[in-house]
Amino acid sequence: MMSKKVLSFALLLALAPAGEAAASAASIASSDVAPAATLGDTPSTPVAASDDCSQGFFSRLGAAYREDAQPADPNAPAPARRAMDAPLDSPPFPSGEWQLGGVAAPIGVPTSYGQYPLQKALSCTKLGNWMKRNRIEVNGWINPSANVSSSSFTNYPLSYATRPNRVEFDQLVFNITRVEDTVQTDHVDWGFNISTLYGYDYHYTVTKGVFSNQLLNNPKSNSALNGKIYGVDPMLFYYDLYIPSVAEGMVIRFGRYLSLPDIEAQFSPQNYLVTHSILYTVDPYTQTGIMTTTRLSQQWTVQLGINASNDTAPWNHSARPTLQGCVRWVSKDNNDMLYPCINSWNTSDYNYNNVQMYVMTWGHRFSQSVHMQTEAYYMYGRNIPGFGPDGEPGVVASSPYPGKAGEYGVVNYLNFELNSNNMLSFRNEFYNDQKGQRTGFATKYSSHTLGLTHWVSSDLEIRPELRYEHSYDVNAYNGGKKNYQAVAIVDAILHY
Repeated sequence: MMSKKVLSFALLLALAPAGEAAASAASIASSDVAPAATLGDTPSTPVAASDDCSQGFFSRLGAAYREDAQPADPNAPAPARRAMDAPLDSPPFPSGEWQLGGVAAPIGVPTSYGQYPLQKALSCTKLGNWMKRNRIEVNGWINPSANVSSSSFTNYPLSYATRPNRVEFDQLVFNITRVEDTVQTDHVDWGFNISTLYGYDYHYTVTKGVFSNQLLNNPKSNSALNGKIYGVDPMLFYYDLYIPSVAEGMVIRFGRYLSLPDIEAQFSPQNYLVTHSILYTVDPYTQTGIMTTTRLSQQWTVQLGINASNDTAPWNHSARPTLQGCVRWVSKDNNDMLYPCINSWNTSDYNYNNVQMYVMTWGHRFSQSVHMQTEAYYMYGRNIPGFGPDGEPGVVASSPYPGKAGEYGVVNYLNFELNSNNMLSFRNEFYNDQKGQRTGFATKYSSHTLGLTHWVSSDLEIRPELRYEHSYDVNAYNGGKKNYQAVAIVDAILHY
């Protein structure tokens, strides 16, 4: 069943260049072209083929893909904006804004509606008209990958493509969303998001208490990771309330949301590279609770919240009340961003993924086409069973007593815009899992990754990547058999 899905997507990718090459001819053939105006006539505006309601749904869907393969109109008016100018170009970068978690976009930044083919194709239906009136939309993507690795059993702690030397069905994501309008300041607005993932990547996104049995209660001793091979995860479900009268605007978020400060705690299309750093692999992915984001000025934003601890639902017995707090500062010239966070803090002992986490992210723009992002963190858990004194030397979690286990690391992304369709990213990191509690090996690591993102169209991106990593104190790769790993990987993201 899964091989058929992968094969179908591969065929779709194979046909994409032909569709792009034929886009101009096809769009002329399938568009409503207005007749030549006669003297005194009012010129009519041509109707885009994806808006031609005389065509069927699938004809409009195909037309939307063809239209998206055309170059963007450089003269299109920019939407109103209450924030500082976007510091980066997107595409080719995955986002034009400096990082800020807990909101759909920084307060005062406009968000586009209906930019992907499915919503465009729905525009002529009663459902589509109702959704447009209410600014509700549906979209998503399909994301397969293929990797070749020097390891034969597992690529861990590389994520997400942990199974080596294979084609993987990483993600099928479906989003239903409404984004609050934070550009305006005259009325309260609201938004919501429900995002559901199916695929291999659920191994790294699951929250305990939300469909987590498919992962936590399915041991797989002969597999790269425990749990069912493919699973479902409702990754995000939250409600936003925007109150413009608090400072320069406040967004209150209720529900399950992405971890705030992490460069890589994003959906696949918002990441610079296919694989993730070791820092990301072992740190929190989501929290469930209440988060406030308040803009004090264009330069300063503060965030405060409380949640049920990392990757744990409030109704699960492992939940522990946990505080979050962040401050984001952007320089007046928009060239620098600092984002220090206490991502999780409580006084409880370790329980499931209850780690204390302190993070700093720094973004710096050298020019419009070159920027970098750097993240460093320190995490630890209190009184973790097996990590106290008198353990067996070299054996992780062998102590008869509980104890503290900590880890720290730093990762740097250096990113280059080659042109409007292509970007390069170099990622280098150092990580020290001091007692082996996060990765299973008490060792220091380094990893080095080079990747390209090529936008075939605004709906399709292809990302080849090369990665080399090393463990320094013990063999930590291929299940403890090697001290290094080299991987070549490519993935594709097709939006719908």
